[in-house]
Amino acid sequence: MGISLKVELTSRALKDLQKIRLFNDELYNESKSREIISAIFQRIETLESAIVDFTEIGLIDEDFVHLKYEYRKLIEEHYKITFRKGKKNIYIVRIFDTRQNPLKNR
Repeated sequence: MGISLKVELTSRALKDLQKIRLFNDELYNESKSREIISAIFQRIETLESAIVDFTEIGLIDEDFVHLKYEYRKLIEEHYKITFRKGKKNIYIVRIFDTRQNPLKNR
């Protein structure tokens, strides 16, 4: 059984979400865009569950192996959610639309 940690989105992840919402507002409509954002948040909420050890969720994110911490990723539809464990929180550092150029994810 895992330890429940609070999930916190970094300012970069919040900017990513804003871009995702605006993009999907244009591509689909506001209703569909809200569904997509909701699905992303539901996926993120699995990290806060005390039932699951979040270090066993997702794979190591190879795009971030050059950095100090171990970054892991979750996939939700076209979106890669990159996170890492902190002392008191789990930090969502990026939410990347995988339909974009992968070099933008760094």
